[in-house]
Amino acid sequence: MRRLNYAVGDWFAVPLREAGFAVGVVARAQPGGGVLFGYFFGPQRPDVPRLGDVAHLTASDAVLVGQFGHLGLQKKKWPNLGRLANWDPQAWPMPAFVRHEELTGRTLRVIYADDDPNKRLRTETISPADAYQGPEDGLMGDGFVEIRLTKLLAQGQK
Repeated sequence: MRRLNYAVGDWFAVPLREAGFAVGVVARAQPGGGVLFGYFFGPQRPDVPRLGDVAHLTASDAVLVGQFGHLGLQKKKWPNLGRLANWDPQAWPMPAFVRHEELTGRTLRVIYADDDPNKRLRTETISPADAYQGPEDGLMGDGFVEIRLTKLLAQGQK
């Protein structure tokens, strides 16, 4: 079994595609590694920030929330900044996700286990009007996260 170089509560830098870095935090991790859930933040920083630079951030400050693969961290492409002493998982909740099925036209709320972002507990049909009430369901790869954050931060989201 491979040794993981990250844990729940770890902050990390995400290299952006044009220049600079965004930051993220591992809020939940699949036991044994692989699938993570986290929050990502701007603004674009010119260099890898220090852990103290992210201490003020909260879940409501995130520009992107979602499930993502661990390869950016595991391959050390995303520098691990460390864990703040006051890490509280309750302050970083696992939300319900939303999925749109093109073929059926249905909108679904997807609930995952609080302790495993890869363990789906249930799926519920919801009104399309309720779709804004959660992040998009799906696993983001490290490259996708980098591209998405690059675009979001270029649009002025902080």
